[in-house]
Amino acid sequence: MLKTDVLKTLVLVSCLLLPCAGLGAQQNGTPKPGSPERRQIADALRSEVEKELKKPVVFRIDALNVQNEWAFLRGVPLEKSGQQMDYRGTRYQALIEAGTFDDWVCALLMKERGRWRVVTHAIGATDVPFVDWAERYHAPQSLFK
Repeated sequence: MLKTDVLKTLVLVSCLLLPCAGLGAQQNGTPKPGSPERRQIADALRSEVEKELKKPVVFRIDALNVQNEWAFLRGVPLEKSGQQMDYRGTRYQALIEAGTFDDWVCALLMKERGRWRVVTHAIGATDVPFVDWAERYHAPQSLFK
């Protein structure tokens, strides 16, 4: 009789927990355009970039890779209207005038307590700023491929 009770309890607990097993799992790959995950990642980066540029931005996302709690985004910041970003009045204006600015952004993000936060990012780099991010931040190397 005791074995039957234990077995019933195990079956009951399994039935209750199995449907929840995937709820906390993070998507791996590229979140689809319009998906909540993609929007949350872009919004986290948008907050940082808007602080820097002191203006609203949207992104044309060229690459977005998610692996477990990590995300890597590469794209182009655009004016809220979708037009090319006007960097006049930003700290990037002098770099543009010197010809040492490429119009793109990349960012490494991490999901903590259900929210995406920017670990690091670069705007306008003329090199590959993320070349050492996997090692420096202990992120998966495959994220940057």
